[in-house]
Amino acid sequence: MADLEQFRAETRAWLEANCPAEMRLPIARDADVCWGGRGVQFTGEAQKTWLERMGAKGWTVPEWPKAYGGGGLTKDEAKVLGSEMRRIKARSPLSSFGIWMLGPALLKYGNEEQKLEHLPKIARGEIRWCQGYSEPGAGSDLASLRTSAEDKGDHYLVNGQKVWTSYADKADWIFCLVRTDPAAAKHLGISFLLFDMASPGVSTSPIKLISGASPFCQTFFDDVKVPKNNLMGEAGKGWDIAKYLLTHEREMIGDTEMGGRDSVSDIARKTLGLENAILSDTGLRTDVVRHEINAWAFALTMERVKDEAKAGQGVGALSSMLKYFGTELNKDRQQLLMSIAGSDGLTWAGKTEGEGDLARGWLRSRANSIEGGTSEINLNIIAKRVLELPGA
Repeated sequence: MADLEQFRAETRAWLEANCPAEMRLPIARDADVCWGGRGVQFTGEAQKTWLERMGAKGWTVPEWPKAYGGGGLTKDEAKVLGSEMRRIKARSPLSSFGIWMLGPALLKYGNEEQKLEHLPKIARGEIRWCQGYSEPGAGSDLASLRTSAEDKGDHYLVNGQKVWTSYADKADWIFCLVRTDPAAAKHLGISFLLFDMASPGVSTSPIKLISGASPFCQTFFDDVKVPKNNLMGEAGKGWDIAKYLLTHEREMIGDTEMGGRDSVSDIARKTLGLENAILSDTGLRTDVVRHEINAWAFALTMERVKDEAKAGQGVGALSSMLKYFGTELNKDRQQLLMSIAGSDGLTWAGKTEGEGDLARGWLRSRANSIEGGTSEINLNIIAKRVLELPGA
């Protein structure tokens, strides 16, 4: 316990000395989020400095081994780091599909060469990854995917199409499900490949949504050569990796990251100019309080599940529960923000920066019910594997 308190004191001192003041403000817009990558465009020197300092410490991924770019912290030390960052309202230095999804899968299924090649670059924010899963006709039924990878001896030749590939137009590399054995049963014959998005034959096309913008893309592969050493795990065993990674994706989508955003009540006070006054609309006041109680309960549940996972109990089907509830929580948050803003929330565009963001955020939140597995699919998983209800 004394060692942990010493670590807390040292961590607090380091954060106070190294976290720029600009990185202690709530995230107000998408540009405030740092995704890293070859083409990263920082909002300013403070964002760049914060990523570099945290990356050098390994604290973008505090519990990863130091050999792979991590901080090598224990579970308890990582919790102390998180609590000290929340204390000063420090932003996460890096948002990354590599950290949230690919990293855990690489640690479990990757060979040593792959771990040493990719994990340190993920930890330092040098490479930005995207996920090649869903296809036209193979969304919720992912095992029906048809993107092929033909064995050509020293490489695979990849042909096919992916859809709803988040940030594919900005990503440097992709982790991709491909069919290496077309004669095998549906869930078999699928392999897990890693390859550079700059490879000849890879192209992307953004998909514009009702919100006016979108992170989603169509991604096309035309005779893309992928070296054999970019196969993760065994050929034909990619479905096992895919399922493992999906648990982390659903947990990530469900995580509301409360520490990085103002609470709904704080936003209500600022928007309505209340300061310490009480919101007069009793119905809206009740909805805000209910939302914040649910948000805190969910945050505590996330902490408990993460602790259980780190203790070796795994997350498994609980990730579907977290994803579903987190989705509903975010949709509720966006609806409340629109209610608080009233008619001002209907603004679509204006002369000042940020006008229209509220309406676009509300529309964007609808997609949470689809990405990472539809709400219907996740409810079925909860019914069968968490509640163990009998089938129809």
